[in-house]
Amino acid sequence: MNRVTVDREMCKECEYCLHFCPKGTILKKSSTVNKMGYYPAEAVDMTDCIACGICATVCPEAAITVEKNI
Repeated sequence: MNRVTVDREMCKECEYCLHFCPKGTILKKSSTVNKMGYYPAEAVDMTDCIACGICATVCPEAAITVEKNI
C-alpha cells in the first residue's frame, strides 16, 4: 500500500494538496491546530492512493512525502 505523510508542523493550510489530488486521498483538514495555528491536511484513505506525488509537488512548504508500495 502507498503512504502519504503530512508534516503537521510544516503545513500552512493552503489546501493545494486537497484540490489537486486526483483520487481524493487527502480529504480534510485536521480538527486540531498545529503550533503555527493552522489546521493541517490529513491523509484519510490510502486505499485509492496511486502515489503520483502531485500532493508533494504542489505543497509550497514541502510538508508532504509520498512512499510507494511500502
